[in-house]
Amino acid sequence: MNVTARVAKVRFRVEGMDCASCATKIETALRRVPGVTEVAVSVAGGTVIVSRDDDRVDDEKLRNRISDLGYRVEPVRSDLHDQGVSPRRDDPQGHGHAPVDGSWWRTRKGLLTLASGAALAGAFAVGKIAPVTERWAFLLAMLVGLVPIARRALSAARSGTPFSIEMLMSIAAVGAVIIGATEEAATVVFLFLIGELLEGVAASRARASIRDLTKLVPKTARLEADGQVREVQANSLEVGTTIQVRPGDRIPADGVILSGESPIDEAPVTGESTPVRKGPDALVFAGTVNGDGLLRVRVTAAAADNTIARVIRLVEEAQESKAPTERFIDRFSRFYTPGVVAVAGLVAIGPPLLFSGDWSGWIYKGLAILLIGCPCALVISTPAAIAASLAAGARRGLLMKGGAVLEQVGKITVACFDKTGTLTAGKPQVTDIIGFSSSEAHVLRLAAALESGSSHPLATAILAKASEQRIALPQVADSKAIGGKGIQATIDGRSVFLGSPAAVAELSSPTSEQTARIAALNDEGKTVSLLSIGNEVAGAIAMRDEPRPDAKAGLKRLTDAGIRTLMLTGDNRRAARAIGQELGIEVRAELLPQDKQRIVGELRRDGSSVAKIGDGINDAPALAAADVGIAMGGGTDVALETADAAVLHGRVTDVAAMVDLSKRTMANIRQNIAIALGLKAFFLVTTIVGLTGLWPAILADTGATVLVTMNALRLLAQGKV
Repeated sequence: MNVTARVAKVRFRVEGMDCASCATKIETALRRVPGVTEVAVSVAGGTVIVSRDDDRVDDEKLRNRISDLGYRVEPVRSDLHDQGVSPRRDDPQGHGHAPVDGSWWRTRKGLLTLASGAALAGAFAVGKIAPVTERWAFLLAMLVGLVPIARRALSAARSGTPFSIEMLMSIAAVGAVIIGATEEAATVVFLFLIGELLEGVAASRARASIRDLTKLVPKTARLEADGQVREVQANSLEVGTTIQVRPGDRIPADGVILSGESPIDEAPVTGESTPVRKGPDALVFAGTVNGDGLLRVRVTAAAADNTIARVIRLVEEAQESKAPTERFIDRFSRFYTPGVVAVAGLVAIGPPLLFSGDWSGWIYKGLAILLIGCPCALVISTPAAIAASLAAGARRGLLMKGGAVLEQVGKITVACFDKTGTLTAGKPQVTDIIGFSSSEAHVLRLAAALESGSSHPLATAILAKASEQRIALPQVADSKAIGGKGIQATIDGRSVFLGSPAAVAELSSPTSEQTARIAALNDEGKTVSLLSIGNEVAGAIAMRDEPRPDAKAGLKRLTDAGIRTLMLTGDNRRAARAIGQELGIEVRAELLPQDKQRIVGELRRDGSSVAKIGDGINDAPALAAADVGIAMGGGTDVALETADAAVLHGRVTDVAAMVDLSKRTMANIRQNIAIALGLKAFFLVTTIVGLTGLWPAILADTGATVLVTMNALRLLAQGKV
């Protein structure tokens, strides 16, 4: 009998893993452990997820393997089954780690840097007081910082990463001591530690940008149960329970308003500058702020699955997915580092052997080239920008599932939009009220009275319009629905009927002028209901699923960026063309799902890079066929799980913002690569000609790494995309 070993996952929080080379060392070391099947490292999240065979490897062994490389490790979630990593109840936000990063001087790197700096200052002082002991004082100062570095280098070498930056640093420092440059060796070690510390500070800032989202959700909630209201922990709320949200409080969970009306400040989550007034049946998101009314809210998502938790989880997962550019840089660096070691060796021994050069001088230059060649800045140039960009996008409700998606979004040349619920709001609204023999207000008053109590979308639109105009509804008697035609009742002693033009024509014939007016409204893609009083056509109400307020502006931004826009809809051709003309978009209507998929495929075969924007469910075939599938929807939409990317808050302008963010990210990556290679090339030349030495060489590496990271973090500052 075959017994399949149980595969489980464990997530570790790793302090000190601040760059891509750190991630590579950890991944290489863990993959060499028997029983480990998969390793996913997120530098931006500071986490490592390991899939392992329960029967062959335990968590402590994995933890020790990471610790041996010089990192502090905390297990934050174990026994995560192979279906995926799902948050536990004691990790309510689902982000997988607690914010343990303290002030930089309290971290292990900070303490080591301070100790090395103090030892170096002490060595300078001793050298002035007793010059004869100066060399030994600097040697001791160097060892304060070098011993931990060398220990990490040896652990990395044993774990499969012989050409780590720590190994290059150790060789350079020891070599400098051998040729008598002890003072410079101690200074270089200290500068190296400063560079590592600055990397850590920058990485912590990037992590905090996403982790700060968890602070938006209050820790407690007011639970309504058994006729009483009591305060409970927000992470204990269950789906279906009812909570009360007082004016000015943050909403503790995703939910639907049961009663109450209030302006909701969604700026912390969506970036909307103006509060949105919401009432019964409206969705509210965890972390948003209630305005001036008391709300009763039915919880629709547990803490682990609320909007903010899902955003954080999706971003962390996305940061583990590498972009094509990042994968290329990774492959390049595997050959680059050994190549640099070979060049440094040739520079050190070539001229003395072949041209009788000065051994000490050329070895010094070789050691400097060894430091210049460290690949940290180059390796981190891409993931730092991508991590910052994913975080900046998430804070604005733009979710992209990985660097590959982020990179591809900026390359799209055609954007194909669904109509209903994507370019439009997804529900009809009253657009025209026409009085033929009665006033417009009277027509709306009677129509709303007839529809009171109905949940039909057209009825809801009429009632919403009457509520908006604060119209008092009259008493209705003998109300009855006539299947497929409309609704009839007695109001103010008269028979009133609301229904389709065809149904009303059976009771009283519209005039030619009225018929022409109805036809004009139909040509605009509107649904028309006629109101008759007795045997007379009193008025008409036209409704349409209206474009989103920002749809026209969003499409124009895409067109201005050189992207062709196209509407693919299953709706009737007349309604689609009316919306298309209003928005200025090319229209293809009356399409089945397979038709949409076929059109997307044809566009791709013609050489276009296609984005399909839809609801993520009905448009699934077309979303899958596109280069990038972008889901439009609210925070609880399952589209977040089905598409490559998601516009969380349903704004058409956000599609253009996503394209803009992608382009700015790729420009940032190109800048980073130029900084990394440019500085190295400059210092390589100046070192060979003898203008610079060891300490400028280490600045070329750590300085470039810090510059690249800080440049990437500019994307966070440009969060308003």
